[in-house]
Amino acid sequence: MNISKVAIFLALGSLGAQAFADESHSTVATRQTPVESYTYATRLDIKKVIAMTDTADQCGTVPVQMIYEDSHGQQHVLQYQVMGTGCSNG
Repeated sequence: MNISKVAIFLALGSLGAQAFADESHSTVATRQTPVESYTYATRLDIKKVIAMTDTADQCGTVPVQMIYEDSHGQQHVLQYQVMGTGCSNG
């Protein structure tokens, strides 16, 4: 194996490592925190909203996930239904 092939292999390998290291905070929180489904009986303690699913390009009722922090500093993932804002009336 010549040196140029080794250099290309190392360069491509380092790009893959950077891609995994650059995951967003909300993606990591979603994987570690169980998703709670909202009902009218759900008692909410929302101190700070961290992230929400974007519904701008969807039409109709769609599931949304909100990652939030409660008054005790714990993160939660709440799933609920909303009307998407991507519908056109014309």
